[in-house]
Amino acid sequence: MTSISLDNAAKRFGRVTVLNDINLDIEDGKFCVFLGPSGCGKSTLLRMIAGIETLSDGELKIGGQRMNEALPAERRVAMVFQNYALYPHMSVFENMAFGLKQAKTPKDEITNRVNEAAHILQIENLLERKPKELSGGQRQRVAIGRAIVRQPAVFLFDEPLSNLDAALRVHMRTEIANLHRKFPEASMIYVTHDQTEAMALADKIVLLRAGDDVIKKGSIAQIGSPLELYHRPQNLFVAGFLGSPSMNFLPVTLTGASSEGATVKLESGEELFVPVSASHLAAGTSLTLGIRPEHMLPVGEDVSEQVFSRPLNAVENFGEYSFLYLSSNAEQPMIAKVSDEAVVNVRGAIRFHVRPELCHLFDGEGEALTHLNPAPKSLSFDALSL
Repeated sequence: MTSISLDNAAKRFGRVTVLNDINLDIEDGKFCVFLGPSGCGKSTLLRMIAGIETLSDGELKIGGQRMNEALPAERRVAMVFQNYALYPHMSVFENMAFGLKQAKTPKDEITNRVNEAAHILQIENLLERKPKELSGGQRQRVAIGRAIVRQPAVFLFDEPLSNLDAALRVHMRTEIANLHRKFPEASMIYVTHDQTEAMALADKIVLLRAGDDVIKKGSIAQIGSPLELYHRPQNLFVAGFLGSPSMNFLPVTLTGASSEGATVKLESGEELFVPVSASHLAAGTSLTLGIRPEHMLPVGEDVSEQVFSRPLNAVENFGEYSFLYLSSNAEQPMIAKVSDEAVVNVRGAIRFHVRPELCHLFDGEGEALTHLNPAPKSLSFDALSL
């Protein structure tokens, strides 16, 4: 059993609350990513599971057993740190074997476990080297190997790729995904602020809040699969955090609602239909419309429904796609992400069509109105720079 559960967990340092009201279940063998901006408490949450930090309130269970009072060595977890934490005077073999030696594991078993982990990570030829003789990616493999030899029930990764260059991050991301496939019975928890890593690796994402709101800061904004958070964000924070560029937000007014959805009017006068539950709201209610840049399709005069027009201010071309920066009454300019073939006339206003089911509406509290249609099953991965 490698399931992990947190019940009303909280963490305080003096008068400062870092994590608040954390309720979370991670099933056996899942790859769960703690995602969020700096300062949201994701590393602290990981350290609480590892036993490096204690819980101020609540309960932690691993495999159904309470672990609040258990020492780190008793929790069957292994942690891979951001800075590798290798002993510089030891060889790769000695670094990987150190924990087993401390646990008084028989010498033959230590050798077998280290050699097996080295084979999995393809570092057999590095076992006699010292850390200073290794590249960043090789050091990270050694740190992962040190975790593998412990045969843990839970792998914990604390931003393990942040010190690597972009190309190596992509390669090591694939290696970590392969590691999960090789150890399907082990649960894995991975901390990152990089949404690309989260979308690529996770079975389940736990998105934590940060910011100036002391009530919501350090709480869970949404839990779900990558596609659920991307296509059906539950609030403005989630909608704005996932996606690159982030979702466009426009002030709108509710003009009508039925069992099929809501009609809203933009400040520029156009009306759009969104299939969400809004019958509990009165006409004239102020809402926020959300549209992802990649869901805005440039169209000609022959399209008349679900269309709005915006003046074009600037274009950024990236080869496969372009960003169109559009005038808007909102605080930030609207951005459309379109294929290069769609950029024909870079002057004047451009008309855009957006599918109703790809629009989002948020109330005055920033909470999403419930969609009446199921979420799309496919995802435009290049929209997230994967």
